[in-house]
Amino acid sequence: MLRFLVRRSLGALVIIFLICAITFFLFFALPSEPALLACGKNCSDPVLIEQINRNLGLDEPVPVQFWHYVVGIFAGRDMEVGACPAPCLGYSFNDSQPVWETILDRYPTTLSLAFGGAAVFLVTGVAIGMIAAARRGTATDKFFSSLSLIGNSLQIYFIGVIAMWLFVDTWGVFDRPEYFPFTENPAKWFAGMLLPWLVLSIIFIANYSRMTRSQMIEQLGEEHVRTARAKGMRGRTVFFRYAWRGAIAPIITIVGIDLGSLFGGAMITEFTFTLHGLGRLAVNSVTENDLPMLMGVMLFSCTAIVIANIVVDALYAYIDPRVRLS
Repeated sequence: MLRFLVRRSLGALVIIFLICAITFFLFFALPSEPALLACGKNCSDPVLIEQINRNLGLDEPVPVQFWHYVVGIFAGRDMEVGACPAPCLGYSFNDSQPVWETILDRYPTTLSLAFGGAAVFLVTGVAIGMIAAARRGTATDKFFSSLSLIGNSLQIYFIGVIAMWLFVDTWGVFDRPEYFPFTENPAKWFAGMLLPWLVLSIIFIANYSRMTRSQMIEQLGEEHVRTARAKGMRGRTVFFRYAWRGAIAPIITIVGIDLGSLFGGAMITEFTFTLHGLGRLAVNSVTENDLPMLMGVMLFSCTAIVIANIVVDALYAYIDPRVRLS
C-alpha cells in the first residue's frame, strides 16, 4: 500500500505540473494585456501600465514568470506589491487580492455542493438500483428503469430553474439556496444546500441506478452466489454479503472517474442558484483573463480530484480482496 501511495503521489505531482504549465503558457498565447485589465478600462498611461507589469512580475520572460510561480507555491515570493507567503498563488490582476485567500473563502461552497451531491446520488442511485435488481422484471423494476431514462436526458440548468420556480418561489417547500458555513449553523447549511444537492444529483442518480442494477444482476448470476444459495443461506444474506459487495466495487471506480464531471456539474449548479464558489470564480477568471486566479482554481481543483482518485483506488482494494496494490 505504501509503495502504491508513493507512486501515485509522484504521478499526481507530474499531472498537476503539466496542467499548470499548459494553462500558464496558453494564457500568454491569447491576445490580451493583463496590465490593462488590472489598470482599468479607461487606463491608457504607459508609465502606469509599465509599473503594473513590474508589480505583477509581467515584465520578465514567460518561462521565468512560470518558474517564479512554481517556486512561490512551496517557498513563497517577494513581489513588488508585497510579500506573498507560501503557498503563494500570486495576486489577482483585477482586484490585487491574494489568490490563495480568495480560494479559501470560496472553496467551502463548492466542496459542500460537490460532496453533498455525491452523497445524495450515491445513496439514492445505489438503493434504487438494488431495489430494481431484487425485483427484476416486475412493475417496480420497469418504473425505476423509466425514471432513470428520463433523469439521464435532463440538464442541470433546466431542472435548476424549474426547481427554483416551483419549490422556492411558488410552493415555498425549500429555503432559497444559500451557503452557510457548517461550523456556524449546520441546520442552515443543510437547508440552504439541499435543493442544489438534489438538482446536481438527478443525472448521476439515473446513471448509478442503472449501473447498480446491471452489476447486481450480474453478481446474482455468479457461481459463488449460486453456491451460497445452494448451501441454504438466507436470500437477504446472499444479496448483501455476496452480490452487493461484488457489485459495489466497480461502482466505486466509476465514482473516481466521475469526479471531474461532478465538479463541472457543481459549476453549472453554482450559476443556476447564484452560489459563490470556485465554479463562478473560474468562469469569471476566464472571461477577465485573470491568470493568477484561474491558475489557483485550476491547481486547487486538480489537486482535489487527483487526491480523491487515489483514495478511491485504495478503497477499491479494501472492498475487493482480489485487488492488490503494489
